[in-house]
Amino acid sequence: MALTEMNAMPWFGMDIGGTLSKLVFFEPKDAISEKTEDETQLMSNVTKYLTKNSAYGKSGHRDAHQQMDNVKICNRIGTLHFIRFPTSEMNNFLELAKRKGMAASVSTVCATGGGAFKFEENFKNELNLKLCKCDELDSLIRGLLFTVASNNNECYFWSQCTEDEQCSTQEYTFQYNKYPFIVVNIGSGVSVLAVYGPNNYKRISGTSIGGGTFLGLCSLLTGCNTFEEAIELAANGDNTKVDKLVRDIYGGSYSRFGLPGELVASSFGHMNSKEKRAQVSREDLARATLVTITNNIASIARMCALNERIDRVCFVGNFLRVNPISMKLLSHAMDYWSNGSQKAIFLNHEGYFGAIGCLLSFDERYKD
Repeated sequence: MALTEMNAMPWFGMDIGGTLSKLVFFEPKDAISEKTEDETQLMSNVTKYLTKNSAYGKSGHRDAHQQMDNVKICNRIGTLHFIRFPTSEMNNFLELAKRKGMAASVSTVCATGGGAFKFEENFKNELNLKLCKCDELDSLIRGLLFTVASNNNECYFWSQCTEDEQCSTQEYTFQYNKYPFIVVNIGSGVSVLAVYGPNNYKRISGTSIGGGTFLGLCSLLTGCNTFEEAIELAANGDNTKVDKLVRDIYGGSYSRFGLPGELVASSFGHMNSKEKRAQVSREDLARATLVTITNNIASIARMCALNERIDRVCFVGNFLRVNPISMKLLSHAMDYWSNGSQKAIFLNHEGYFGAIGCLLSFDERYKD
């Protein structure tokens, strides 16, 4: 990448997922090198628009609480801003970006995710912008390691997650240079990675049953339209009216194998009864859907960690955004089935690591 292209601002990194698109914007705070008056004004206008708003159009949002200050990228010190919007709204995003002149001073943006391929021609035709496509999992690991190293408060875990009154989050000191660890990336689908070093990892499993499945099934079952609405419904529901538990079958626990009575034995198992179907609410159905998806992910993560003999498991991805129910379920499952030997670790920037990794590609390409 040429020096002139490196100096051009603004700098963006994009992760265009199947359900949600993530945009990371780097705002330099140190002295800006040689620029024309027009370039300086353009940068000022773009920065002002992105940082003075928390919503863009009807569906774009800036997660102001995730802002990272005093970050060093490409030998510059600045602030990282985090923006998301539904991938289904890509045409509206491109129109807004064109109207605000976001691409006027750059010719290339590093992007990852399936949408970097799907929308490549759209970016070229609408913004005269080339997408430099980065590997999705490389970007994820690069962004995660950078964020953990740059943000002391990035990681946490849930304590006493089965006790509502005592349940709380606690900071977790993640030694990012200590390997190995597992990464479970929960987006539209799920990928499970075993990380043995910054450039040494492998994809060991995955499932198509992820966040996109949850929203799709919830939309069918409850008529909800957004992820936030689905989570709100689930928060007020009772999955035991939908799921068949061990106690519903055995009248209590299955003591021989240590299976507690409150364990789900059959997801949606009560729904083969016309009488029980008539008694459930939209909230109950949403909760049962969330529990079903989460328990499946927990089972896969647990088995992967066991097979790889790794006790640190990091859960990331936008499925976990505004979703403490799933985080508590994942925490309990990892702790219970491992007898306390494995811990579920969560990260504050959840689904932005791929976009961060793309932004960091500027630095790598400049060095090359």
